[in-house]
Amino acid sequence: MGVSDHYVSSLGCEVRILEAKNIELKSHGNIFIRYYLPAGNNKRIQLNTRQICTKSSQMIIWNESFSLECSASEESLKYLKQQTVVFELRRKKKLGKSVVLSRAEMPLKAVFESPNMEIDEYWLAMASMNDGVLETGLKPPSIRLSMKMEMRKERKQRLKNHWEGCGCQGIDGGCNCAADYEIFALAAAMEGLF
Repeated sequence: MGVSDHYVSSLGCEVRILEAKNIELKSHGNIFIRYYLPAGNNKRIQLNTRQICTKSSQMIIWNESFSLECSASEESLKYLKQQTVVFELRRKKKLGKSVVLSRAEMPLKAVFESPNMEIDEYWLAMASMNDGVLETGLKPPSIRLSMKMEMRKERKQRLKNHWEGCGCQGIDGGCNCAADYEIFALAAAMEGLF
């Protein structure tokens, strides 16, 4: 069997939650940001920042980032450009549950169409989902974040005469590559737990 080269595209995504402002709680509580990244097949990856205990603060600093990478086809890029990233400011309740205090969405199209596919230190205003936890009559909470997408072409070698798809051969003779978003979502979710 001979060896041949082929190129695959991968998409890297980095989300960085820097800080939040205009958060006034009626009582002390642990707050955090939960965000959801689209992962194909109507699935999302859920990520949480660390919890910070506060009642009120002009500025709450997280400075946390999360990166992930997946294979990217033309079809998957077209799908991603139509999706949004959802950000929620949440307050931890007893028994491990949390309640949404405010929410905002950012279209991924804005990131793809920005210079260098990067939005740096952007303030995103959040719509209040007030359930009596946030003080009323104040400016809406906002989070400052950065997002970056990066396309890469990778050169891979494969053996000729294998399955004609990608060059790998699974137990059943078919492809066993992790190019599907479901695998990508599982790996990213597991990484977010540690």
